[in-house]
Amino acid sequence: MRIMAVCWIGLLAGSVFGQARLPAGSIDPGANLPPRPIAAGDLLSISVYGAPEMSRTARVSQEGSIRLPMLKKAIEARGTVPAELEQRVADALSQAGLLVDPSVVITIAEYATRPIRVAGAVRHPLTFDATGPVTLLEALTRAEGLSGDAGADILVTQASPGIGPAAGPLTRRISVKALIETADPAANVILKGGEEVRVPEAGRVFVVGNVKKPGAFPVGDGTGISVLKALALAEGLTPFSTKLAYIYRPGEGGKQEIEVALRKILERKAPDVVLAAGDIFYIPDNRGSRVTASVIEKAVAFAAGTASGALILGLNR
Repeated sequence: MRIMAVCWIGLLAGSVFGQARLPAGSIDPGANLPPRPIAAGDLLSISVYGAPEMSRTARVSQEGSIRLPMLKKAIEARGTVPAELEQRVADALSQAGLLVDPSVVITIAEYATRPIRVAGAVRHPLTFDATGPVTLLEALTRAEGLSGDAGADILVTQASPGIGPAAGPLTRRISVKALIETADPAANVILKGGEEVRVPEAGRVFVVGNVKKPGAFPVGDGTGISVLKALALAEGLTPFSTKLAYIYRPGEGGKQEIEVALRKILERKAPDVVLAAGDIFYIPDNRGSRVTASVIEKAVAFAAGTASGALILGLNR
């Protein structure tokens, strides 16, 4: 009898604890997330209790509204959640005198596709569907962040809400510094789908000639880099450099040649010179004349085509 009693107690305890423990996988991981607002293009399933003639599916228009039979005015749906829209539809049916205290149930039968494209100087360009509002930082995180070639600005292009011939895509320029370094909330814009996020590559300065490490160096914030900084990035001069250097700057009429008093800058007898994106900074040696433009173009093409940007090309041989 004692053995049977112990068994019954064990079975009862196991039953109680088994009921208290929720089955594995019974909790919806998204149960505590806020419902996604309804957006243009979503397909809604509308059920009106006791009025099957009014139950139907309706797609949210580009203006953000839906229309129901026997209602003269459209009902604004965009930005609401289903529970809010249910109340709006019930109020509209009551005010029109069609039903008394109607019971309305609305579900989202199909979400509209709202892709966000992230391209340019990011580590992993991609396109993904926005299932809700997405911040610019979240979109860049999905692209695994900015690459080392990223410029100073991010371009966010979205469809214009305007109507008529003047309507068209709108592009907003956002500073990388404001978004990431200073964490300006205004720079972390909200993306709702349909946008293109493009990160242009930074402009580059090409340093060629008699430096230890010729190459193409990015202009970080778009304001240019000084001659001294360019020389530092190129790891300094070789023993055969001359007193003068030259900047070849692209322009409408071709490349402009600018003479730089290199030795005086190094001796702090002349102000430093700023190199702009696209400039070719050439340091000749004291063993011969300046190289021709064709040789410089070949050197620049080689620098731009290598992953490291380093030149291993003898220019004056």
